[in-house]
Amino acid sequence: MSYHHVPVMLKEALFYLNCRPGKTYVDGTLGGCGHALEILKNTEPDGRLIALDMDKDAIKNARERLSGFGSRVTLTHHNFSHLPTVLSRIHTASVDGILVDLGLSLYQLQESGRGFSFMRDEPLDMRMNKDETTTAADLVNRLSVKDLKMLLWDYGEERSSMKIAEAIASYRQKKRISSTAQLAAIVRSAAFKGGRRQIDPATQTFQALRIAVNHELKTLEILLQSAPDLLNRRGRLVVISFHSLEDRLVKNKLREFQKGCLCPPDFPQCTCGKKPTMKILTSKPIRPDQEEIKRNPKARSAKLRAAERL
Repeated sequence: MSYHHVPVMLKEALFYLNCRPGKTYVDGTLGGCGHALEILKNTEPDGRLIALDMDKDAIKNARERLSGFGSRVTLTHHNFSHLPTVLSRIHTASVDGILVDLGLSLYQLQESGRGFSFMRDEPLDMRMNKDETTTAADLVNRLSVKDLKMLLWDYGEERSSMKIAEAIASYRQKKRISSTAQLAAIVRSAAFKGGRRQIDPATQTFQALRIAVNHELKTLEILLQSAPDLLNRRGRLVVISFHSLEDRLVKNKLREFQKGCLCPPDFPQCTCGKKPTMKILTSKPIRPDQEEIKRNPKARSAKLRAAERL
């Protein structure tokens, strides 16, 4: 197995994590170990890393790449939404930093054979965790036109969602949709042709299906909600997102944590009793510089947000 991945905004992630020896950090999206390896190096000699990934291939790769760090590393095959359970099982009450990089790895895009990209013809799968039962092919072949339209609009912000849903329904009456090439061709034939689309017309449909198959927004919401309780005082949460739905969710949740009170603005005084739990460290999202984008074009849409536990 050749698990290639270029970590995005590596120096920025390490800066906001505030890595120090003797502290415990979580990499919730292990991937190709790019961030994990540097966290371990920057916390020598006794810093600890707890690393999660829902892709078994990533865990297998990490066992080889991180073997030299011995007991400083704990690897677990779980989605990051299960982090409270994972920490409980290893008798760790809280940690000093949590990093999640929500992008796909190069391995998943180019070598996994699971249909994450429309750039090559592969089975229409899109499962990050192969133990899950529902694939992207299941969704496009089973969902009603109405449900497909909602999926494409809600998760892909696709303005041609109804036309694409109808085209998918029409095609599958004659033949099951089972490959990325089939789906990409259907979407391109139905997508709105006007305006100045700078991306392939299939991009947002593939994004929407991947999010749905892997429950990405729901699992991110679960992690964000639990994060303050999992961090030590002055512990850091760092999230790297790659599209507006993820970034909006992170931004709004961090603002909620910083504000504390959830009472309506017209209440004369607070009745909910909620106190601020986090301090936002990035007033605006951090973006990769032009040098990184030139070196790694897939980093161009990345946004990093960070907050510190009060």
